[in-house]
Amino acid sequence: MNNVNVFKQIVTSEKELREMLGEPSERAIKKVISKLDSHCRKYLKLSPFALLSTSNANGACDVSPRGDAPGFVHIIDDKHIVIPERQGNKRIDSIMNIVSNPHAGLIFIIPGLKETLRINGKAYVIKDQEIMQQLAVNDRVPLLGIGIEIEECFVHCAKALIRSNLWEQNTWTDKENLPSIPNMMAAHVNNSDTTPEVIEKSLQESYTKRLY
Repeated sequence: MNNVNVFKQIVTSEKELREMLGEPSERAIKKVISKLDSHCRKYLKLSPFALLSTSNANGACDVSPRGDAPGFVHIIDDKHIVIPERQGNKRIDSIMNIVSNPHAGLIFIIPGLKETLRINGKAYVIKDQEIMQQLAVNDRVPLLGIGIEIEECFVHCAKALIRSNLWEQNTWTDKENLPSIPNMMAAHVNNSDTTPEVIEKSLQESYTKRLY
């Protein structure tokens, strides 16, 4: 289907956007800082989860979840942090993107807190052993890390999490009504040997034996 026929009214300029939405407030502009302060450091030390946004040289984008124990992000100094590259399925979408386009955006989350912390900057795929050793868990040292040279750091307001009721457990979908991930993956792979049962077994083995 041709997207041009689907989307009839496309905004194509900053001028049109500003005419519709207006200008940001002074606070919205001034809240952006260029390095970590004590408040950002405290936030990172309490955050167990982040979303990492990258794109390749052609601009194709990807967002990847990153999570570990609170404080899993290694703070080197006010301008540099490192995220461990834990075991995965070897697609390595994020780090492949970073190799070709060294820009990344991050949103850090603390469960129960509605405001998030955003960090934008230049990204590097690193293998510095003195840093990797500090990211070890259960004596498993990651082979690689994602180093971020911070350019922007700021708090994002709570509206999205308030609207979504993300932390309100009484709004969560009942477990029996949740999508079946093994069924979903089997349908997507579309291979007679890849049944939901095979995928379920593989996922559980990965989750219990190959987290690190």
